[in-house]
Amino acid sequence: MPTDTPKSLTIRTYQVGFGDCFLLSFEYPAEKKHVLIDFGSTGLPKDAPDNLMQQVAKQIKADCENKLHVVVATHRHKDHISGFATKADKTGTGDIIAALKPDLVVQPWTEEPGLQPDATAPAEGNGQKNPQRLYAASLAQMQNYFEVALQNLDGLRDMIDSVQLAELDFLGDDNISNRSAIENLMAMGKDGKSSYVHFGKSSRLEEVLPGVKVTVLGPPTLEQSQAIRSEKSKDPDEFWQLTRLDTPAFAAPPRKCLFENAEVEDNPIYARWFREQAAQVHAESLLSLVRILDDAMNNTSVILLFDVGGKLLLFPGDAQIENWSYALKHEDIQERLKAVSVYKVGHHGSLNATPKASLWSFFQFKNEKEGENRLCTLLSTMEGKHGSVKSHTEVPRETLLNELKTESNLTATNTYKAGELSRKVVIRFE
Repeated sequence: MPTDTPKSLTIRTYQVGFGDCFLLSFEYPAEKKHVLIDFGSTGLPKDAPDNLMQQVAKQIKADCENKLHVVVATHRHKDHISGFATKADKTGTGDIIAALKPDLVVQPWTEEPGLQPDATAPAEGNGQKNPQRLYAASLAQMQNYFEVALQNLDGLRDMIDSVQLAELDFLGDDNISNRSAIENLMAMGKDGKSSYVHFGKSSRLEEVLPGVKVTVLGPPTLEQSQAIRSEKSKDPDEFWQLTRLDTPAFAAPPRKCLFENAEVEDNPIYARWFREQAAQVHAESLLSLVRILDDAMNNTSVILLFDVGGKLLLFPGDAQIENWSYALKHEDIQERLKAVSVYKVGHHGSLNATPKASLWSFFQFKNEKEGENRLCTLLSTMEGKHGSVKSHTEVPRETLLNELKTESNLTATNTYKAGELSRKVVIRFE
């Protein structure tokens, strides 16, 4: 084997509750190269300490021996990037990661600074009316909108259905902009190199990982596929243009009492029914919007296919079917996916992130019942956080979970014991 080719790979799946965090350590004859894919969470296991993310950050530092070579942030959902957030006193989990001085930071094309609404200049080749810029800016603006919307929702919590409220809290929290984490990723990219990728574009990972071929399968750009857009407006200028909830139109006017010392009932009985109905309508509208944003963000996920020593490793972030559909149209990619040896299960095991017919059915090694050739699957998830059993949308989806257990060697964080920070899988190359 050439000296510039890895002889083995250790993959660590960290316990971050409902989130993703994976460390790929490529072992070369004379050194190791470490790639961190995502670091975030929106909920810790019930038996986990409050400082679990701090523990994980320190463990990553130890496992990569104080040096990261690559950071991949698949998309900007909190459960994938919150661990990159910093603190003013430099004690944040993101400060620990930044101190590992990554040589390359890989993110989806939608994160390119010139595409953001607060950019000082547009990205090269992207004018103000360019659909790519409008799309990326709209995602960021929608996140800002939901921060205000969720604050507005606090006064209505007692009048909203508990199931709806739980979904709003989860999706809303996951879609808050995580500004500190975003800025830290940008800063790490400036210190090293940045790569904002889309289908078919070079990730630059091969510059850092000798002997490793990496193909970017997603996300597509809008020019490549319109399927990643969740809204259908024909006018891109009106994309995601919503009224902020802190505008005068939404602000309650100051009330004046006829009798200054009289007690005022906050929710008088004659208005109670109307207020509850109005709150319910407000919650339903907000929930429909946040679901759209959630899907749109998932469809910006980076999908990476690693090819090392003839073995293929697939890491798709939270990519859903709209993201997958463009790559899966290509027959050569379909053929390559048959030989996948390691699959990071998409979107924590949700029903729409592992296309059954067009992806899962391709994997040939899932038919192996034992031995090193059997498909290895990695799942970071937590029950009871998202979806519902009643509507068959629970995460992880039971039918998929059963298939993963039966047809592959599954590493799943929801089976970790209390205090277990990670499990590792070792892949050897010929």
